[in-house]
Amino acid sequence: MSRRPLGKLRIIGGEHRSRLVEFDAESGVRPTPDRVRQTVFDWLSPIIDGSRCLDLFAGSGALGLEAISRGAAHTSFVEIGMRQNTLIKSALLMLKVPHQRFDVAMLDAVSYISQTWHRYNVVFLDPPFASGLLESALEDLPKVLAPFNRIYIEWPEGKQPSLPTGFSWLKEKKAGKVCYGLATYSLEKS
Repeated sequence: MSRRPLGKLRIIGGEHRSRLVEFDAESGVRPTPDRVRQTVFDWLSPIIDGSRCLDLFAGSGALGLEAISRGAAHTSFVEIGMRQNTLIKSALLMLKVPHQRFDVAMLDAVSYISQTWHRYNVVFLDPPFASGLLESALEDLPKVLAPFNRIYIEWPEGKQPSLPTGFSWLKEKKAGKVCYGLATYSLEKS
């Protein structure tokens, strides 16, 4: 099996399956690995088709591109890095994704959450591990969540985030030194 070139990621399922897209490997962007994406999208398969998705710390765009490939109605990519932002737009153009199915914002995640009026069914949260951004994003996230929602969260081994009130874990898994899980948010108190 040949190794994929550095700076390339493969979409693993759906309409654009097996297509390679570029990402900015030199800036330290680390796309969610193929086997983790497969598990996550197996978890999301009952709801991804027709959903509105938010790839909040988009980086390579791997999760949002995978969501579009698997039938998401619309995906918002939020990425503050100019090079990453440009490469996400290039990938969407190369894949010929209709412009009404996506938007790409060059903003920091917390600013985006405070400014958007959209409500999302699926949110992908995979910020740079040492940034401390996950906790602040989780605090503000309820403003942008649709009533029925799923939130994918990725974190380094041994550093599971504490979920704010209203959030609960649905599934958790580990792959190498990366841990990940699926959560939901509900205003209903048990």
